[in-house]
Amino acid sequence: MTSFAAQPKPFLHALKGDTADRPPFWLMRQAGRYLPEYRKVRARAGSFLDLCYTPKLAAEVTLQPLRRYGMDAAILFSDILVVPHALGQELAYVEGEGPKLAPIRTSADLKRLTTGRLHEVLGPVYETVRLVRAELPEEAALIGFAGAPWTVATYMVEGGGSKDFGHVKRFAYGDPGGFGELIRLLVEATTDYLSRQIEAGAEAIQLFDTWAGALPEDAFRRWVMEPTRAIVEAVRKKHPGIPVIGFPRGAGSLYEAYAETAGVDALGLDTAVTLDEAQRLQKRVTVQGNLDPALLLVGGEALERAVHDRLAALGAGPYVFNLGHGVMQATPPEHVGALAEMIRRWPETRKGL
Repeated sequence: MTSFAAQPKPFLHALKGDTADRPPFWLMRQAGRYLPEYRKVRARAGSFLDLCYTPKLAAEVTLQPLRRYGMDAAILFSDILVVPHALGQELAYVEGEGPKLAPIRTSADLKRLTTGRLHEVLGPVYETVRLVRAELPEEAALIGFAGAPWTVATYMVEGGGSKDFGHVKRFAYGDPGGFGELIRLLVEATTDYLSRQIEAGAEAIQLFDTWAGALPEDAFRRWVMEPTRAIVEAVRKKHPGIPVIGFPRGAGSLYEAYAETAGVDALGLDTAVTLDEAQRLQKRVTVQGNLDPALLLVGGEALERAVHDRLAALGAGPYVFNLGHGVMQATPPEHVGALAEMIRRWPETRKGL
């Protein structure tokens, strides 16, 4: 491993397996409703989708946490469901209820979807990437992202969030050929979407598979690992060397197999992954995560202990400090500031141990 202490973008070097005096950090959902400046822009935008599709406003909220906390990376402000929306699926966000989609539950329903207007609809997202990259601090990197096919398909089939994933599993298990067509469509669209983000200025990409843990092993390998591998290979064919982070939330004992099969550069770890397991995974791939967002909400000694434990256990290896899921809406902004300061002070703290 090499040191990148003097390099301008430590986040990108960490994804290559390098180490430094302190790990780079960013937070999932770091641009969000816990920030008063975000809430002001959100009110100006109108609907959530309007915010996602208005480049100047989306770029502003992407950059807000970096101005306030100095993260080592910005992540594009958008949503994983813009892809099905661009494929022609009806989508609306209901306050207090989340996304609502017109369900796709049979092979016949797939006829409602088309890639014909994909980039026309997603054009504003690419413009957001360009605007952010132009204003990004020199030492910070820009992360593009998309939902992984299984998770996006889950929302598309369920028509929103789900507790038991009954509809999507019925489609996947009962008509694997038809469900496979949906997954193949999402692999194609997601690959093109991520490639356009990279061409617009994204320097790394993350695939969010939030509902990966809902599947047993055989289905996990088929519907999570293989589609992700296909996207990673296709993106790398177009853009050699682009770092890819995979976040198969809830993968448990399958994290290692996922990393090997999907070929990702870094693994996003959820809160259930132990530090011992994270250290074992770190011998094979850069790890990212896995602080419980509730600890950031609580702050104080509980947060300090948890941050210290992760830095002590993982900070000497290839590691990106992050959460195991997104920042919670009620999180006090000053707690995020305290976290940022703890990470920056880590080289001095470590010397005093």
